[in-house]
Amino acid sequence: MHYEVEHPDEVWRSMLNPEEFAVLRQAATERPGTGALLHEERDGLYTCRACGNELFTAGTKFESGCGWPSFYESVRPEAVELIEDRAMGMLRTEVRCARCGSHLGHVFPDGYGTPTGNRFCMNSVSLAFQPDGPPDA
Repeated sequence: MHYEVEHPDEVWRSMLNPEEFAVLRQAATERPGTGALLHEERDGLYTCRACGNELFTAGTKFESGCGWPSFYESVRPEAVELIEDRAMGMLRTEVRCARCGSHLGHVFPDGYGTPTGNRFCMNSVSLAFQPDGPPDA
C-alpha cells in the first residue's frame, strides 16, 4: 500500500520515542490503563502522533472500560484504514492511519449504546491531542 507519508524505519526512529515506534510502526500495544489520553475529557481533536492526520473528535470519545481511549467513529471514514488481523489466534480489525500506515489500535463491533455500535480502541501513544480554544498561557 502506498501512503501519503512514508519514511524508512531509521527516519521514523528519529521522529518517535521507542514506545511510540514500537506501537505505531511495529503494532505493539501499550499496557491497558496507562495511556496519557485515557482520561482526557476536554473538547478537541485527536491526531496521529506520527503524521498529524486528523483521526477522532473528543465528541466521539466514550468510556468503554477497556483501558484504552475509545471512540465510536473517526472524523471521516477515509481517515483510517481497517485491516483484517488474525494475529493472537483470533479475528480482529486493526485500525491504521490512512495517511502514514501507523498502527493505532483495533475496532470492535461491541460499542453498545454508541450511535455506530463500534468501539475504536486506540493506544494513547498513537495519538496526539489538540484541545479546542486558545493555547494555555
